[in-house]
Amino acid sequence: MSIPELNFPRLNCRVRVTLLASLLAATAAAQASNLNFLNDTPMSYIKKPDVDSIKLALTDVLNNKKDGETTRWTNEGTGNSVSIDATMIPESTSHEGEKTCRRVSVMLNAKGQSMNLHPMFCGTNPTDWTLQKR
Repeated sequence: MSIPELNFPRLNCRVRVTLLASLLAATAAAQASNLNFLNDTPMSYIKKPDVDSIKLALTDVLNNKKDGETTRWTNEGTGNSVSIDATMIPESTSHEGEKTCRRVSVMLNAKGQSMNLHPMFCGTNPTDWTLQKR
């Protein structure tokens, strides 16, 4: 089941740029390092409409889901011929003053391959979540 286009707060430009830069850097690093096995990971099949859809779902998870609550996402309806799905589970939430940080477990699946990601996002309101560097 895909998340319909609802009026969720959009991730700000900084988050979009960070996500795109991370994806491009990982792809470039894989090419430069001759790590061709990364070419068949679920990330390699994601297209822009998939990114837009999963960002909406991730924003909903960050803003509305309790730690441990599972959200499922698929790219059904995005126009991608490759079926991609994800399971997103907020792992932990911490507060420091006005800032809230949430670590989310994301398992992406496509073409029999899966990958687990554990990004941390911090923000002070529902529209300024920023991916944290490690």
